[in-house]
Amino acid sequence: MTDNVAKPRLLIVDDETEVRSVLHDLLCGSYQCAEAASAEEAVARLREDNFELVISDITMSGMSGLEMIPHVKDISPDTVIVMISGMQTIESAINALRLGAFDYLMKPFDLRQAEAAVRRALEYHELVVAKRRYENRLEELVEQRTAELDQALDSLENAYRTTLQALTAALETRDAETHGHSERVVTFSLRLGREFGLNRPQMKALEFGSLLHDIGKIGVPDAILRKPAKLTEEEWERMREHPLHGQQILRGIEFLKGAAKVVAQHHEKWDGSGYPLGLKAEEIDICARIFSVADAFDAITSDRVYRQGRSYEVAAKELNEWAGRQFDPKVVEAFHRVPQEDWVELRRRSLMRKPHNSDWQPITATVESQLNAPVS
Repeated sequence: MTDNVAKPRLLIVDDETEVRSVLHDLLCGSYQCAEAASAEEAVARLREDNFELVISDITMSGMSGLEMIPHVKDISPDTVIVMISGMQTIESAINALRLGAFDYLMKPFDLRQAEAAVRRALEYHELVVAKRRYENRLEELVEQRTAELDQALDSLENAYRTTLQALTAALETRDAETHGHSERVVTFSLRLGREFGLNRPQMKALEFGSLLHDIGKIGVPDAILRKPAKLTEEEWERMREHPLHGQQILRGIEFLKGAAKVVAQHHEKWDGSGYPLGLKAEEIDICARIFSVADAFDAITSDRVYRQGRSYEVAAKELNEWAGRQFDPKVVEAFHRVPQEDWVELRRRSLMRKPHNSDWQPITATVESQLNAPVS
């Protein structure tokens, strides 16, 4: 019984009883053999049972053997097909092979030739099944390794984010007036970027670019950066170099390639009057254009030594006034599509964060929620 179960299963299809009997008697000693008197019956049997091999006549009443081949392939793709025909034409053989048959026998066929064809077909079936198992296993391994790699990359990215946030906090100690500005502008930029429809890589570039936008101020002397009085023209020239200093600092860091554009271009203006390169309109990186609006919104609504932060309505009006000059009009339109209460809530959350870098997790969680949120 055990040996019988282990034997390959064959389905013999022919509308001539004598042919089926001859093949059955020839093959039943080595294989489990079933018979079908028509292609229609064979298709029905294939829907109920698994067969490694189908041996079928081509010319039968009703559905022909050639017409049956696509049905076999659809029901059981791994089943191998050997066709038999009394038509002594090469065209019939070619048609059978083109449709997916593995081999072809002519009537009257030599019994040893038929046995050899069956052996070859079953060897081929074993190879097909082994290949499929290998591919399935390979797909599982790829999925597993991909998941592990994604997890490792996420952990590495979070480590980068924490390090960069700490660096930004250290830089902001040189300019107490703007403390917490980088954190807030990251949150505002990501909300605006999501509204604008940025994809995930662009959102990552926007996140890190917003966080590091003023990193070039490392190269600005304290005497200029912290000067309480109005800067001279020469000092302003030095200050305006910080976007290029920042770009130089980030040069060669592949995962910050997109962020470097924000750092280099965040003071460019839509009408070309910005610095350091005087870029205009769509010459400016889209992430830098989005950051520019978020940065201005934060600057208008935040407290300064010389004034209190102004309201959302004032900020919205000012953005409108400068749309088409300082800001990309389409980005300003996206800003207005975000409900006012969203901006108020984001600012409220930012003010609740600790003023020191002892707890970065709430910031990271906010960033992740923005990156993973669906685009409106």
